[in-house]
Amino acid sequence: MIFQRAALREFASTALTVFVALFAIVLSTQLVRLLGQAAGGKVASEAVMALLGFGALRYLSVVLSLTLFIAVLLSMSRTWRDSEMVVWFSTGVPLTAWIRPVLLFALPMVVAVAVLSLYLAPWAQNKSAEFRTRMSNRDDVAQMSPGSFRESSQADRVFFVESSDGEDGTVKNIFVSTTVKGKLGVMVAGDGYTQTMENGDRFVVLLNGRRYEGQPGSAEYRVMRFEKYAVRIETREAQGVVESPYLMTLDELLADPSPPNLGELAFRIGLPIAAMNLAFLAIPLSFVNPRAGRANNLLMALLIYLVYSNLLSITQAMVAQGKLSFVTALWSLHGTMFLLLVLMFAWRLYAAMPRVWQRR
Repeated sequence: MIFQRAALREFASTALTVFVALFAIVLSTQLVRLLGQAAGGKVASEAVMALLGFGALRYLSVVLSLTLFIAVLLSMSRTWRDSEMVVWFSTGVPLTAWIRPVLLFALPMVVAVAVLSLYLAPWAQNKSAEFRTRMSNRDDVAQMSPGSFRESSQADRVFFVESSDGEDGTVKNIFVSTTVKGKLGVMVAGDGYTQTMENGDRFVVLLNGRRYEGQPGSAEYRVMRFEKYAVRIETREAQGVVESPYLMTLDELLADPSPPNLGELAFRIGLPIAAMNLAFLAIPLSFVNPRAGRANNLLMALLIYLVYSNLLSITQAMVAQGKLSFVTALWSLHGTMFLLLVLMFAWRLYAAMPRVWQRR
């Protein structure tokens, strides 16, 4: 059918453009945030690209659902704006005939959203948490990057190394600042190396340097020269990933139906349902009245999307707190949105369509 092929072709081209724009925005914001964390020492620089990939998988389901909604809305708004919808109506194509092409276009994307929200997004979040934990479990020297200041895990030392050689452990131009019982100690040395003892303790050994020690704000301080000064590296106990519902797989959530797990499950199942509801809701929302302006329907669509997405998070929290049951949360939210969809279809069919036919 010519009508269906034309609709699917326009949906696809619009969706591709919207997806590229939204995905670029998500990647850009994630990259800026990760680079800021890497500059502040919260994330290792070599972990930025891996965390960026995991973050992209995490938000891909939301990007796809929003892409589906915007693509259908913009495509059908254009047909109203360019009077193509009147032509379709004059040939006997009602507004309900758009349900089939929208369904054919939306179904693969909704399946992709379901796979992402139920399987791939939790896997990506779990891998991201494991990666961050593995990076944070490294000792202080392992986390140091040449040319930058790095605070120790106990927040009582600050290290600076101008350059290092990873093969033999030698370091150049070392600066170490320590605070012990209110006294500030500063050690500087031109050369040094890392040393591991038989019991596993690790040290940074400074060679031919100086140590300045004194009370901050006081003129009294001591200067000491040394040939060799060893600073023990604080090691961290290996920490695992903190258990959280959003890191659990689908099988784990189903095996332990506690309120927090059911809340997470309601959110994951709700994403594909919301994507389908929004795709059909875009059909009546796409109506453009030239006298009222072109942006009114877009503003209404944006408001409905924001309210819907926020209600999805609110119902998740209510289920997690035990204030709402799992089944009630799904039916109350998505059932209400489906009822709104039916009412808007009825309003558009019985309020707007007769006026079009009366002009014939």
